[in-house]
Amino acid sequence: MLSRGIAPAKQLDLPFTRRGEASVGTSGEESPVGDGGLMERVVERSNLLAALRRVRSNGGSPGVDGMTVEALPDYLRRKWSKIREQLLVGTYRPQPVRRVKIPKPGGGVRKLGIPTVLDRFIQQALLQVLQRDWDMTFSERSYGFRPGRSAWQAVAQAQRYLKAGYSWVVDLDLEQFFDRVNHDQLMSRVRARISDRRASKLIHRYLKAGAVTSEGFEPTSEGTPQGGPMSPLLTNLLLDGLDKELESRGHRFVRYADDCNIYVRSARAGIRVLASLTRYLERKLKLSVNEAKSAVDRPWRRTFLGFSFTWRPPNRRTVSVKALKNFKEQVRSLTQRTRGVSLSTLVRELRDYMRGWSGCFGFAEAKASFKELDSWIRRRLRCYLWKQWGRRRYRELIKRGVSRELAWNTRKSAHGPWRLSRSPALAFALPAGYFDSLGVPRLYQRHRS
Repeated sequence: MLSRGIAPAKQLDLPFTRRGEASVGTSGEESPVGDGGLMERVVERSNLLAALRRVRSNGGSPGVDGMTVEALPDYLRRKWSKIREQLLVGTYRPQPVRRVKIPKPGGGVRKLGIPTVLDRFIQQALLQVLQRDWDMTFSERSYGFRPGRSAWQAVAQAQRYLKAGYSWVVDLDLEQFFDRVNHDQLMSRVRARISDRRASKLIHRYLKAGAVTSEGFEPTSEGTPQGGPMSPLLTNLLLDGLDKELESRGHRFVRYADDCNIYVRSARAGIRVLASLTRYLERKLKLSVNEAKSAVDRPWRRTFLGFSFTWRPPNRRTVSVKALKNFKEQVRSLTQRTRGVSLSTLVRELRDYMRGWSGCFGFAEAKASFKELDSWIRRRLRCYLWKQWGRRRYRELIKRGVSRELAWNTRKSAHGPWRLSRSPALAFALPAGYFDSLGVPRLYQRHRS
């Protein structure tokens, strides 16, 4: 769905030609694979319009050229004929990505490569064609970045293995996967599936386009940059080799992008599987296993896509300790007593974050932690209001029905805001129903028949 204020691409009068129409500005040079080639499908009008809608709805920051998503349609009106010709004759060259570093919740940084909006558009058009061709050949146990598949389905499949008696997990962690992808290994798999040399060359050029950092240009000899539309599909293509190997060995596994769990019946079997797969990945796919993060363990002691499981049957889904910690860190940041934003602004920001988080982790079955989080959030908001009231604290408590003696004792208390957030005066003045009336959502919802 397009964001408000963005006109549908079909109303933009863009110079996208339909199948069989002559292209303005083509050189007349014969196509390397003829009219039925993959690149001809990429530059079809309907595919380009769909790609443009997706890029515009996704938004995002400009690349190295500074062009915004809003400026892309006008640029295409002026330049598309030439770009289309370059794509069809195989001479188009992508620009480098703009590399930024994003802090990870658990420490460290994640390198993102932001392509120009033009390259995002071309990658998206190429992705739409290749995904239709490739997706049906991928493993049934691969769930990441595929149409009609989700992280919830991956977690549910892991739960089914656990309930079936496979109560040990080989938690496989690939070391800096997106930064370490071997280009030769990846391109050999691309060429095995694509007969159109223009398309395979274009993918290779995207891999080799380099990156611009604060320190200048950096060439890329390995890796597939996170941030471009093609990266998830190329990830699935390379790791489909791992999927097929696991299937040939009869293993029960779940993979979501580079997160892979294999479920076995004993610790001894898990140790054997981990050692064997480590050798396979290093020799066949040129990938390294992170020994410090990989492990053979019980599923309820590990995290998979932000979830874990209770150790007692029926092994219910629960939110992982790490995900709960990250949630609290974000709420602390939003409710800092020194932020100085209005209560309505704070509630709006908090509501948006909580709804997004609940939409991701509402799949959990064991939700006792949700009730605790709701109570904790109300304490954070009481602290925020206590600080905001300042010298009005006594009057605010009286106005909300607190007795004069209790209001005075609370106002003069030497305890800090966090301690006072559980005091009888603040609990009475600012009950749970008050925050409900402000629009603060509750994570825990009691199920009714």
